[in-house]
Amino acid sequence: MSEHDLLDRYRASGNQQDLATLYTPYMDMVFGVCLQYFKNAEDAQDSVSIIYEELVVKLRKHQVDHFKAWLHQVTRNHCLMALRKKKLPIQELQEGIVQSEDFLHLEDVNLKETRFTSMETCIETLPETQKTAIQLFYLQEKCYLEIADITGYALNMVKSHIQNGRRNLKICMENWTADPSIPRL
Repeated sequence: MSEHDLLDRYRASGNQQDLATLYTPYMDMVFGVCLQYFKNAEDAQDSVSIIYEELVVKLRKHQVDHFKAWLHQVTRNHCLMALRKKKLPIQELQEGIVQSEDFLHLEDVNLKETRFTSMETCIETLPETQKTAIQLFYLQEKCYLEIADITGYALNMVKSHIQNGRRNLKICMENWTADPSIPRL
């Protein structure tokens, strides 16, 4: 059965065996990415389990077309959020291949980390309505209707706040990387 079929079947049934079949081949990749961030095998192994638990919910809510790439991004986001919660410095990843086909190539990591830092800084500069909408939509992966319920904004205002916030975020990030004198968080 293809990954796409397994994803569809899991989304429809919630059968844990389907999710386990889907996740198991990528556990080494998840562990490796987490190990790169945490520099600690115990924390990386704990994260493999935590991410699996997150998938139980996330895969039933989100349409995923490319599971491996999506899982890599979920893993990376998990690590960054965990480091932020612990108030630990985000370790710079070494470029290169961790393990042939089972791992995605980690290219130009410094640029990605710079963009992530600029994004964090720029989100804080947005008007409160845009900041809230952007954080809920992109960081907490809420849909428009969920954001409307949480914030009390009308659906068309949610869309507007996300669109304007995205535009303002892009402008700020471009200015942030172009001008090294802009204060960093």
